[in-house]
Amino acid sequence: MTTDLDTLLTALYVHVDDRLKTPRWRGRPPLLTDAELVTLAVAQAVLGFHCEARWLRFAHAHLHRMFPYLPQRPAYNKRLRAALPLVKRAIRSLAADCDLWLDDVWIVDSTPVECARSRETVRRSDLAGWAGYGYCRSHSRFYWGLKLHLVCTPGGLPVTWALADPKVDERQVLAALLDAEPELAAARPGLLILADKGYIAAELDRFLTARGVSLLRPSYRNRGTPRPGEAQLKTVRQLIESVNDTLKGQLDLEQHGGRSIEGVGVRVAQRILAMTCAIWHNRTIGAPITRSLIAYDS
Repeated sequence: MTTDLDTLLTALYVHVDDRLKTPRWRGRPPLLTDAELVTLAVAQAVLGFHCEARWLRFAHAHLHRMFPYLPQRPAYNKRLRAALPLVKRAIRSLAADCDLWLDDVWIVDSTPVECARSRETVRRSDLAGWAGYGYCRSHSRFYWGLKLHLVCTPGGLPVTWALADPKVDERQVLAALLDAEPELAAARPGLLILADKGYIAAELDRFLTARGVSLLRPSYRNRGTPRPGEAQLKTVRQLIESVNDTLKGQLDLEQHGGRSIEGVGVRVAQRILAMTCAIWHNRTIGAPITRSLIAYDS
């Protein structure tokens, strides 16, 4: 088995078509099936097309043999925005089918998802009420948009994620993610979560301890002795940054182009799905690099 784009997309299509059965449509079935839509969305993210019009022109010219029917831009945009639940199910299905899924160590971090820059765009945006102003410490800048909270394994395999207003506390989002799906932590006895100093809170420590989860994070500044295992966080921080770099550097997360909460949500999910698909496929074929998408850019 080779690591070219055709192999990746074929494996994804077969998995989605076999595992994710969707309700039958009333009336005439769509010419582009749900499995084909998910596969097409992953191909767009992997190949780095931000503009849907340019992407569909490329697909008509080069991918027509894989997709007998390709919609026009309005139909593709409408189907993609409505497919957010399906994309989320595909992310979970691929992740659960990977050997990294039951890893008892998680990494949690958040990263900005900018949605607008000018005041006029902010004033007119359909994201009003969802997005807000936040501050990115990594780049020392303010931004207007959302924040992606991602829980993943050290290998970068997404476990769960959420988009939230930048003003919402990271600790509250982590607690909400674990409360929403308690079976994730329950299936991993002795689960250890690695986090940065943004997750320092005695209340969060008590919340996780009550659920049998340990949190390894930097200690308080006024604490004399470091927490056990704190020295490991220096190397773990590089893992966190490398996952963000995959989403932003290779999958162009900051150039999502979404203008509504549905549009931003599905475009972020589209990129997380592409990363999950690459990890799942690379682990399946025994590729030496787990998370790299370089092999699929041809």
